Amino acid sequence: MPSALSEWKVLAHGPIEKLSDNLWWVWGSLPGMSLKRAMTIVRLSDGRLLLHSAIALEDSAMQELEGLGTPAFLIVPSFTHRLDAPFYKKRYPALRVFAPSGSRAKVRTVVDVDGSYEDFPPDASVRFETLSGLKELEGVMIVTSADGVSLVFNDAVFNMDRKRDPLGLLFTTLLGSAPGPRVSRLVKFMLVSDKPAFRGDLLRYAQTPDLVRLIVAHEKVAHGTDAAGSLRKAAEYL
Repeated sequence: MPSALSEWKVLAHGPIEKLSDNLWWVWGSLPGMSLKRAMTIVRLSDGRLLLHSAIALEDSAMQELEGLGTPAFLIVPSFTHRLDAPFYKKRYPALRVFAPSGSRAKVRTVVDVDGSYEDFPPDASVRFETLSGLKELEGVMIVTSADGVSLVFNDAVFNMDRKRDPLGLLFTTLLGSAPGPRVSRLVKFMLVSDKPAFRGDLLRYAQTPDLVRLIVAHEKVAHGTDAAGSLRKAAEYL
């Protein structure tokens, strides 16, 4: 899979789904793989939009997105999630790009980066934290909505079913990415430097007051009490 596409290429994707008053989610395909990825859209306190792990959408869906507000911030949550970032920046030149500090150098090879998570401007709707034990390669986006708090992880936690196609089967069995929720073998090999520290963070986030939703890059959204339960379950794999 390429690190970034050379053109605005729309792959199969779902509709933009409203999760809360200021929060939307859409799944998208990956080139040559059965795995799904997720883009999260947050409307900030001033009405502008934050896009987390951007996915190229069909024209009608892009118009729908723009109808929600002006895209102002692009979050590239790791160096493995920069596929459509360059062309979002091209489409919206004023877009400010942020990435975890440990992934920033590799993200910068495909798109200019304005800052790390620590540099994101304060907003009542969203904040960012870096995950412990992951070499500062990934973090968590914490979104406050009218119905409660949503935690948006990236690859640190997987939550999907096993796949049946050859590449998907390899990814979800040999690389231990499914069934979820779990921390995959690939993530433990590539990202995790301190298992106890990472486990502690997962258990701490499971106790987040008013937690109503857990969103991960691949694939399912956990709602209600399943959000905390999913984090506790993932911690068992460390």
